[in-house]
Formats: sequence, C-alpha cells, structure tokens
Amino acid sequence: MTLDGRALIFRRDDGKTAEAIRAFSAADAAKYSEFCAVLRTLGAFLANLVEMTPPSIDRPSTGEMWELLKTGRRFRSLGKRNAYRLLRWGPMAVADLVGEWFETDVLQAAIAARGIFGTTMGPWSAGTGTVLLLNATADPSPGGSSVTAAGGPGAVTRALADAAREAGAEIRTGADVARILVRLMDPVDLEPGFIARIRNYRSSGTAAKVNLALGALPSFRGLDGGAAAQIRGRIHIGPGIDYLERAFDASKYGGMSTSPYLDVTIPTLADPSLAPSGRHVMSVYMQYAPYALRGKTWDAERDALGDIVLRTLEEYAPGITTLVEHRQVITPLDLERTYGLTGGHILHGEPALDQLFTMRPTLGWAQYRTPIDGLYLCGSGTHPGTGLTGMSGRNAAREITRSLKKKRSSA
Repeated sequence: MTLDGRALIFRRDDGKTAEAIRAFSAADAAKYSEFCAVLRTLGAFLANLVEMTPPSIDRPSTGEMWELLKTGRRFRSLGKRNAYRLLRWGPMAVADLVGEWFETDVLQAAIAARGIFGTTMGPWSAGTGTVLLLNATADPSPGGSSVTAAGGPGAVTRALADAAREAGAEIRTGADVARILVRLMDPVDLEPGFIARIRNYRSSGTAAKVNLALGALPSFRGLDGGAAAQIRGRIHIGPGIDYLERAFDASKYGGMSTSPYLDVTIPTLADPSLAPSGRHVMSVYMQYAPYALRGKTWDAERDALGDIVLRTLEEYAPGITTLVEHRQVITPLDLERTYGLTGGHILHGEPALDQLFTMRPTLGWAQYRTPIDGLYLCGSGTHPGTGLTGMSGRNAAREITRSLKKKRSSA
C-alpha cells in the first residue's frame, strides 16, 4: 500500500498480478512473470540444499561427497544464466536486486521485504538477497503468501499429537515432575573454540508483535469492492525501499522505528471461529524494534510500541483505532522471556551469510549434533534457519536415526 491511497494486489495467478502492476508501470508488468519464473527456479534448486544435512568441512563422508556431487550436477542444469544469477543474487543487497528488475517503489518494497523479514538487516544490507532466495524455497511467491490453520495454530500441534499417538507414542500433560535429571554443563568441560564461536553467534532481534481484537473489519485505503477477499492474505505496509531503510536506521542506534515496516494478517477472514460473530483478530508483525533499547527498557516502552503500530495502521486504515477492543503488545524482551527466543530473535539467530548452511549455528557443528553425546539441536538456529518449514526438525530426526542405527550395529 502507498501513502497516497493506492494498493497493489498480489494474486496466486502471476498474470493477474502483472495486470495489477500495469496500473503502476507497464514495464514492470512485462517483467513480472519472468522474475517469478527465475525465483521459482532458483528456489527449487536451493530446496535441495535445505533438505540436506550440511556436510562436514574437514572430514566429509562418502555419502556427503555424493550429495555434493549431485548438487553440482543440479547446479549445472540451471544453465549459465540462472547459475550466474544464483551466485550473484546471494551476496547482493535485496534493494539492488529488485531495483535491477522493477521501477515501482511499492513493488520493489513488497518483494524486498521478504529479504529482511525477521532479520536485523535493512534492504541495502549485503546478503539480504540470500534471505529472499531461502524464503523462496518454501514459498516462491515474490510477495509472499499467508496460510492460516483452521482452528488456529493449536490445530497444528493437535494434529501432530494425534499422529504421534497413532504411531504408538504416549503424551502426558499436566503430569507432576518428580525429579529433574538435567543439569547445566560447566563451560570448562567444553572445547574453548566451540565456546568462543557460540558466544559470537549473533541472535539479537528487531521484531515485535501486536495482536488486536477488533469490533469490526477495518477498511483500508485504496481497496474498492471485495475488500475482504483482498485483505485475506498478507497486508504489507512499507511503501518503498527508502521507507524500509529508514525504519531499519532507528534500530542501528538502539531506537524503535516511528514509521515501522508492518506485516499484517487478519486470521478471522480465513477462520471465523477465532472470534465472535462480526468481530476479528488482527496479527501485526512490526520491524524494527531492537532487543537492546538505548537508555530505555521494554517494560517501560511497551505502550509506546503499541501506539506507534496503531498510529501507522491508522494512516492506511483510517478509523481502525476506534475498532480496537483489546491489544496485546509483545516486545523483543517478551519474545525472550515468554517464548525462550534468545535476544528476541524470531529466527533464533541472524540469517547472515556467515551464519548459514555449514556455519549454522557454528562451523563444525552444523549437523544438528552438539559436543554433548546424545544432545541434538533443531529449530531455526540450525540449517536451513528461516521460516516455519519443519525442515530443521526433519533433518535432525534423520541424523538422530542414523546415529542410533550406527550405535546398534556396533553394539
């Protein structure tokens, strides 16, 4: 959405999206389908890397060498042009990347936002092209899409629990704890190099969240008929590259953005059971709000953060503040205290080039194992590191299974 009241609607059909872009730029409309095709191709190639366990650097196994050989063959099959694009796009600033393809501010910003989402980087930061590409492995739509589970997020965990029980697992809830058998390890028992690398792992976030209970569906500027269908997915608020970069600037110096980038969804449009009839819930992701505020605390600035988000929403959806019946403000500190996200980083660590693949979380320990025998890691702090794809858990489970088979065969 733009500040002058215009809206660009992304659709599942690339052709229909191109027609919407035509109202802003005929040149951009002509290039859009090609960009989508390239992004899908590169995303599909990287999906193979996402699904594999990063190889050992110093002692690669025969199986790892074979996987790398297959990856090399797939890379050659990209063709010269797309292989060049892949190598070039990764280290680029996403602002430069989209600027080479498109001229429309709001289109550039909507695509570039996928390269900065969840990071402590701005659109002009080197390496944000890689984040865009990694996100394309799970969702190749340039503007991103939104999926809402019927029954809310809890429906996903209930489905997983049901599947586990069907496989013979027993799940106990509300059980009393008789004894805790785990103790924290003394750092002196670990290799100093490992400790140093973990201490240097960057996981200070810039994301916050505001959840709103609304008395009615808000009206957004620039949307005419069928507004409910048009805002059923993700609502991007960040009308240009410069806007996104200025929002990032504040966080570099310990301040929260007063004109933030917002990623908004209204889950009740997909699942009305989440709120009473006629009412809605709105989920607002906000960037940038640094974990470490300079000279202030998040407990003291919580309301100020909520006010900034509502004031920004009001510019694009006039009257929304009068619809708010309740709000929940989740600061970066809350993300750490309540949800266990160290540094409030929603990706469990910065997805920078030096913290990805064989270096996530650190060099030598990217295969979901730890120096402690029998202790494994998964989640966004391990490869592949972005989004809620489940791939980290899948890969870790595969490595655990392999380790158990080796132990049994050697017993």
